[in-house]
Amino acid sequence: MCVDLGHWETAEQVLVSVGPIDLLVNSGAVALLQPFLEIIVWGLTDHGVPSSMVKISIVAHVAFPTPSPTCPGIEPVCVDLGDWEATERALDSVGPVDLLVNNAAVALLQPFLEVTKDAFDRSFEVNLRAVIQVSQIVARGLIARGAPGAIVNISSQCSQRAVTNHSVYCSTKGALDMLTKVMALELGPHKIRVNAVNPTVVMTPMGQAAWSDPCKAKTMLDRIPLGKFAEVEHVVDAILFLLSDRSGMTTGSTLPVEGGFWAN
Repeated sequence: MCVDLGHWETAEQVLVSVGPIDLLVNSGAVALLQPFLEIIVWGLTDHGVPSSMVKISIVAHVAFPTPSPTCPGIEPVCVDLGDWEATERALDSVGPVDLLVNNAAVALLQPFLEVTKDAFDRSFEVNLRAVIQVSQIVARGLIARGAPGAIVNISSQCSQRAVTNHSVYCSTKGALDMLTKVMALELGPHKIRVNAVNPTVVMTPMGQAAWSDPCKAKTMLDRIPLGKFAEVEHVVDAILFLLSDRSGMTTGSTLPVEGGFWAN
């Protein structure tokens, strides 16, 4: 069930029961969502999982389009991830969950001297606090079932490099990288791996809003040795690797998908 979260009263009534699922995608990047989920489904079915058994749940702080008919197992759960109580209620009936991708984020860009309390609070609510809350819910479920699992947090190249007008955004992503390491340390004994993917600019709606100006984009591209921004598939491939058993000895890592930006 999807709802336009611009309508407050309607959004409060979207909590629905969601059946057993294999992957929980906590996402706010609409353009990234559909190809990501379709590739996930294709990857599962290619490895022998019947399509009828693939269930994916989306938890979002924005409204989503109708799920693709090629992925009938997708069941959206729309909720404002900045609202702790609403998120807890919405996820109460979701699961069991074995794999989690924390992808929700906002980028409220302001010069440092103009940073507002609202921008700071909203950024940390969605970019960091929601990761803690959703991951706690999923990890507790895994531990209760005695099941192994994998969590991937979508961070950013900005977590380790300063970018003008990104003081709050960079801070949330730097904090997310360290949170990833602490989660890996504490959840490892429970056979739960936690890693981060750190992309450069990806031209989702959020990326377009921040980097569509050619002059501004050039300043970033000049710092990327490969001279280009990432495609959605580049990020998806990194996520799939970290969710899969092929990364079975990898936890607490930050995987750059940034064309060499950190090497510059």
